Amino acid sequence: MIQHIDKPWGHEEILETNPNYTVKRLMMRAGHQCSYQYHKKKMETIACLSGKLYIVGEGEDKVLNPGDVITIKPFEKHRMRAVEEDSLYMEASTSELDDVVRVEDDYGRAEK
Repeated sequence: MIQHIDKPWGHEEILETNPNYTVKRLMMRAGHQCSYQYHKKKMETIACLSGKLYIVGEGEDKVLNPGDVITIKPFEKHRMRAVEEDSLYMEASTSELDDVVRVEDDYGRAEK
């Protein structure tokens, strides 16, 4: 069963989660971004499906177009941003779903 979770920037759908991996489909609305964050254990691979997804990282920002993929390792600060249009992307990751340290957040969820 797909678990749908509304987020202030769009939504995510957990398609599969088990002790080995988690797969999510995420939609980020144009003009929105997730937290600038990092994970202590979680490793994630992001694949852009539609739209243009900006990945803000430490030192180098990237633009993902449909078909582009990036892997984010533990402790790498990052955020995803949809600037020009809604963006749909997939995330395959290790299954530490609560492993997020928010450094900055547009929606008041950053660590204090």
